[in-house]
Amino acid sequence: MAGLFSKKPRKNKLQIVDFEGQPLKEGDTVLSYRYDLGECRIINTEEGMAYESLANGQQISYVKMIDAATGYQKVKKLS
Repeated sequence: MAGLFSKKPRKNKLQIVDFEGQPLKEGDTVLSYRYDLGECRIINTEEGMAYESLANGQQISYVKMIDAATGYQKVKKLS
């Protein structure tokens, strides 16, 4: 009976993927589908991962770019 309510280990690894499921990492260049950012670079800030617009330097947290239906980011990875 004691094992019924035991906690299961959680995966704490943050995995960020674009709208097509391709993995993203710091330094990648992406095309944003939100906030009129255009082409962005993924950077690591004190608050976590963020997108920095190459056009105007605006920064948006990766959390604001999550698509509710899929859990993927609303960006497309550029090669």
